[in-house]
Amino acid sequence: MIKKLHDAGVRSEHAYTAGLVSIALSVVSWAVSEKKEAAGRDRADRWGIFVGEWAPTFFGLGLALAHYEQADGTFGR
Repeated sequence: MIKKLHDAGVRSEHAYTAGLVSIALSVVSWAVSEKKEAAGRDRADRWGIFVGEWAPTFFGLGLALAHYEQADGTFGR
């Protein structure tokens, strides 16, 4: 899977950036849900947690891609 992502042009920097963006999106989705939905804080908390769980996945992919890039000799290209 990592080779296919790398061959498709996804690099470790992209995955790390997606992880950071997902953390920010988690906070934004929590805040928007709390203000705009009538369901209250419980639903807002669930939205924040749901989106926040994406970050470790992206960071893990970033680590795997960085390892692949170093082994492949394409790191820094």
